[in-house]
Formats: sequence, structure tokens, C-alpha cells
Amino acid sequence: MKLSSMLGHRPPSSGLPASACPSLPPRATLSRSPTPAPAPVTGGGERRPEAEAMPAGGGRWGGFWEQRTRQLQSQVRAKEDKIAELETENAVLLLKLAEYKGKIEKSRSEATRISTLYNKQQRLQRNTRSALSQLDRVIQKLNQDIQAFHSSSRALLRDYQDEYQDRVSEIVTAVQRTQQSAETLLACQAKVVHLEQALQDVSARHQLERQRRKVLHNSLVELKGNIRVHCRIRPLLPFDSESDDPVLQSSSISREVAHAVDDETVLVKCDRPGHPLINKTYHFERVYGPAESQSAVFGDVCPLLTSLLDGYDVCVMAYGQTGSGKTYTMLGPHSDDGPVLPLDPQSDLGIIPRAAEELFRLISENPSRSPKVEVSIVEVYNNDIFDLLAKDTVAAVSGVKREVMTAKDGRTEVALLASEAVGSASKLMELVRGGLQLRAKHPTLVHADSSRSHLIITVTLTTAACSDSTADQACSATLPREQTEAGRAGRSRRTSQGASAPQPVPGDPAGRAEQVQARLQLVDLAGSECIGVSGMTGSALRETACINRSLAALADVLGALSEHRSHVPYRNSRLTHLLQDCLGGDAKLLVILCISPSQRHLAQTLQGLGFGIRARQVQRGPARKRPPSSQTEGKRRPD
Repeated sequence: MKLSSMLGHRPPSSGLPASACPSLPPRATLSRSPTPAPAPVTGGGERRPEAEAMPAGGGRWGGFWEQRTRQLQSQVRAKEDKIAELETENAVLLLKLAEYKGKIEKSRSEATRISTLYNKQQRLQRNTRSALSQLDRVIQKLNQDIQAFHSSSRALLRDYQDEYQDRVSEIVTAVQRTQQSAETLLACQAKVVHLEQALQDVSARHQLERQRRKVLHNSLVELKGNIRVHCRIRPLLPFDSESDDPVLQSSSISREVAHAVDDETVLVKCDRPGHPLINKTYHFERVYGPAESQSAVFGDVCPLLTSLLDGYDVCVMAYGQTGSGKTYTMLGPHSDDGPVLPLDPQSDLGIIPRAAEELFRLISENPSRSPKVEVSIVEVYNNDIFDLLAKDTVAAVSGVKREVMTAKDGRTEVALLASEAVGSASKLMELVRGGLQLRAKHPTLVHADSSRSHLIITVTLTTAACSDSTADQACSATLPREQTEAGRAGRSRRTSQGASAPQPVPGDPAGRAEQVQARLQLVDLAGSECIGVSGMTGSALRETACINRSLAALADVLGALSEHRSHVPYRNSRLTHLLQDCLGGDAKLLVILCISPSQRHLAQTLQGLGFGIRARQVQRGPARKRPPSSQTEGKRRPD
């Protein structure tokens, strides 16, 4: 029997944890009223009142009962204290019991873990013994193989020693023969060194003479005023092999017919089944092969930007059939995000973004002339001129239609043409990207993203005029030394021949600054194409017809200029009317002729090369600087 049962008291619930059993306070002392003594019973069965039952000595009995009551109360209190002490001890014992139970559970888990580890160790030992036995068998087999290998190696070594002796004998014989011809070999080596040195000297002189010839040729072209024509051959592309011509499909001849012989010559192999082989050669100022990079093309355009800062009008025009790489040459690969400036020298961006960055780089080198740059963008679509920068909500998708007019100074301009001032190359390219989004494009069978209009980007540079007396100090800061010296020599030659350099107009009495406006026109022409090859119908057919008529008008203008006709048909097309200043004027014009090397496009390639040869034959007057004008600011067309 538990101790709490013996004491007549329930112990605290054993379900609570040992930490949750508080120490029990001692039970409060019971306050009980004294128990009255039982009253004696009379013989009649009636209880007598206490006053009657109490003897005469009632006071003494009363004291006795009170003393007895106090004794009982003290005993009760003692027992309650004992009960409280036992309850406290019971709580301590319960706490110890819970602690011992926790230790027992922990010991059980530890024993389980040890048993698991022991089982694992036993399995590991069994596996180790099995692996060792297998390894022992492998070692025995390896020892047998090593012994066999030693036997074969000794036999092979004997054979090698015999072979080595034979080879040594042959080498000794060869060395003896070589020693006999040593003097002859030394003499030949001396001759080779002498010939190599002579070849290097000749190559250096040839390169020097070639550079001098190119410089003299460029000076001659500048004096004659001829149009410079560069030819670029694009690489073969996958769609070049797609042809519906059964003759070409069954032919085994090479499909690449246009080749760059050197940096000035193009060779075209006209070879078709049933026709004799004809090799045609075309010469240009510069020829770029398929492997030439965009930076190499721009390297020949870069000097023209220096001429722009000197006050010359400059025009760079890309001509060629659809899919020949004109837009790639001018803008670079197609991207909705546009070029990111500054440029990476190894990037594929074209002439326009590179020219924008180079122009502002040259401006930053000589900011004392307070240059101002304005940009306008137009397209010639279906023989109509559309302003791609005009802020007209009615024609926000296709631009605003404009007309060509002749200004008082004789220049051809577009009436009410919108232009925006730019202060960085990134801002200029942002305007170009906005204009390109409005340019007319349409997929054809030749090109999936064919441009259906002629794009003309005009950059007007307004700078402070510098007189001839200070040209070498103030203006030569933007020119390399060689170009500065060539410019001086050119001016002296023109003066000796009677050509007078433009003199600056003196400032007016109001003190307004003299300014020079020079224009840079970057033209990406639409591609010429055969209607049967392009597969155009409906409205696209009208676009193709307008493109071909405008390009034919351009060829007629160049033909009239090369033949020195009295009438040049500039007004036969709005394209030639708009480009009149750079075609027959005094601007520095560079035509980049883009052609395809594929046999499939041989007819268009020959037509483009003929256009380039005709353009080279045009002889104009020497390029002239724009005369300064007294204006407070350049002309700005309203938006």
C-alpha cells in the first residue's frame, strides 16, 4: 500500500511531468468548534436541557472540554504538517522517478544505436573479407600477367637491340654522306638568305610605291572631281542555292561567279551551259572581298568625316540589288534594339552608327568652333518624299509627304522638312531608329525584309568659319598630318591652275558670327530587282516598278554627266532631284556598290557593276568648301 493511501490523502496525478509538480504548501489548520458533550438520556426518553444536565461543577467540565478540544486540534495540526511533509517528499520522489524514466529512455536509444552500429560493423567486416579475397585473386592473376609481360618484354628488347644496331649503321652512313655535301648546303643557305633579303627590299619598295600611287590617284580624283566608287562582295548565303532554274540545278559549275582579285579589281566569270566562258574585269577605287569586316569598310569612309568638319558636303550612297547587303553595310545586322554606343571595334555595326560616333569624337577634339549638329530623315517611296521625323499625328505611321524645292543659294531642299538638334551619337541613333520603324518594308522571294524605299539621312553641321590665314592653325586640329599636308598641296595646285579657294564673307556690322553649314548625306537606296524573281503582285508590284524607275533615272543622270550633256535629267525622279547637289554638285560622293557573288544573281550583278563603272566616269569640278554665311543660327525647319 502506498504511503499516500495510508495517510488517507490522494497523491498528485502521475501524468504530469516532474518539473510541473510544485511543492505542496502545508495544509491549513482546521478551526473547529468544540464538540459539546452528549446529553444524558432520562428514563422517560426525553433529553434534559444542558443547564439541567450539567452538574453543579459545570465550570470545571467546561474547562476540561476546552482543553480536550485544544489537544485534538494540536494533534490534527501535527498530522496535517506530517501529511504536507509526506506530500512534498512524494513530489520529490515523482520528480526523481520521471528523471530516471528519461535516463532509461536515453539508455534504450543509445543501446539501439550501438546495436545498429555493431550490425553495420559486422556487415562491413564481412564485405571487407569478401573484397580482400577477391583482391587476393586479382593480385594472383596480375602476378601471372606480369611474369608473362616480363617474358615478352625481354624478347621484344632483344629484337629492338638488333633493329637499333641496324638503324645506327644506316645513320652513320647517312651522316657521312651529309658531311660530304655540307659545303654545298652552306652555299645554298647563303644564297637563300640573300634572296630573302632582296625579296623583302623589293616588297617594301613595292608597298611604298603602291601607297604613293594610291595617294596620287586619290589626289587626281579629287582634282578631277570624279565620283569615288567602292565595290563590296557579300559572302554566299543559304538562299543563294535556292533556284527554280533547272539549268542551274543540273550544272556542276561553281555558283560563286564574282571574285575580288585584289583590293581594286573584281573578276566575274560568265559561264553558263551552252555559252562560251567570258571573264569580265572591273576596276574600282576599292574592292572589299566577302571576308572584309565592317570596320575595314568604314576605314575608307572615315576621312570624309574630316572633310565634313572642314566645310565640304559629303554623301555616302549604297547601291545594289535586293539582298546584296546595302542595309547591312549602312546600318549593320537587323536588330529591333538598335546599335549600342560606344562601339566595339569588332562589332558588325555599319557605316551610319560608326559615322555618328566618329563625328562627335572629332567634334570633341576641337570644341572651340561651337559646332551644332541637326538631323533630318526622309524616305522616297513610290516617287514621293516622306518626312520620317515630322510630328504629325494624322500620318504618324508613314510620315508626312513633302516636296523638293530649290533654295536661293541653289541648293535642293525639302520644303518644311523637320530637323532636330542632337548633342551625342546615341541621340542621333535614337532618331535613326525611330525613322527606321516608319520605313516601308515588304518581304519578297529574294529577301525576307526588303526595303521598299530609298532612305536618306542628312546630318547638317554648322560651325564657326575659319579664314584661310588661320586654316592651318584652327582647322588642322581635326586633320591628320598627312591629310593636312595633302590639303595644302592640293590648294597650292588649284591656285596654280586658276581655281580660287572660297573666301569667308566678312561679318556684318551687327557683329553676327560667320557660320559654315556642311551636310553629310547617308543614303541607303532600295534594291533593284527583277519582277519575275521577286514574285511581287498587287501594290508591291507598283513599289517594285517605282524603285526600278528611280534607279534607272539615277543611271540616266550619271550617263548624262559622264557624257557631258547639256541637259541632265535630274527632275525625272524625285530621288535624283533630291540628290542633285551630291550627284552633279561639288560634294564629295562615295558610292558603295554591293553585289552578290552567286550565279543565280549574275544578271543583276553585271547591271550593278555597269552602274559603278558609269559612276566612275563622271567628271565634276573639284569639291569646294561651303562659303560662310552671317547668321546667328542655322536654318531650322519647323516640326
